[in-house]
Amino acid sequence: MIRLLFLGDIVGEPGRTATKKVVTAMLADNVVDFVVVNGENAAHGRGITPKIAIDLLRAGVAVITTGDHVWDQKETAPYLPTEPRVLRPVNYPPGAPGQGSIVLETAKGKIAVMNVQCRTFMNQQLDNPFTCAMAEVERLRAETPVIFVDVHGETTSEKTAMARHLDGKVSAVVGTHTHVQTADERILPGGTAFLCDAGMCGPLDSILGRKADAVVKKFLDALPSQFPIARGPVQVCGALVEIDPATGRAASISRFRQVLDEA
Repeated sequence: MIRLLFLGDIVGEPGRTATKKVVTAMLADNVVDFVVVNGENAAHGRGITPKIAIDLLRAGVAVITTGDHVWDQKETAPYLPTEPRVLRPVNYPPGAPGQGSIVLETAKGKIAVMNVQCRTFMNQQLDNPFTCAMAEVERLRAETPVIFVDVHGETTSEKTAMARHLDGKVSAVVGTHTHVQTADERILPGGTAFLCDAGMCGPLDSILGRKADAVVKKFLDALPSQFPIARGPVQVCGALVEIDPATGRAASISRFRQVLDEA
């Protein structure tokens, strides 16, 4: 079996530090074989930089996915074509920097990772995620049946629909973006593991990783605001998936969550 760990949106420096600690320990103890993380909020809560990406990859992360904040740091667009292990959503129009999927050779065979972004309430004019995802999955299946999908989206319905759309074609579909871990993990009828949202890797005493009082103030006065990254204990959330490398079918999926003291 392939034991794949996926960790949800990394928020700022606290999330990065905790994620690296968890990933390093789990790989060293042979608890997992392959690690994917969503890094789109890793740089001060918005986007990711080349330095941060390199740091996560050196810690043992195999692939970094992103989402609607992928371009928030100006260094990212020229960096993506140079580092195929950092993905942007596959449904960007042709010509966008970088790529939306990758296939990596591992000791347990080839593993593909794909990143796709939903459209409902996302305020970005991307191509249809359902048609783009299926076309890319068919291409990836020519190389390997083991395919992990990060579906980055706001609504539970659209992410669930994507999982049903790809059921039996991919090994797992796990959602990101809301920063709140859901409790609906299951194996779909076609053998695809699903969790609607992995949650976040960020400060526990917060609102989506930001200082709570600053976010509450925004709801009270509706004025332009800064939302600093919160401090204190950090939760590292995601999913653990066991995959049969011969068939690509998921054998199990379970929610993952650890709380660490602030580094």
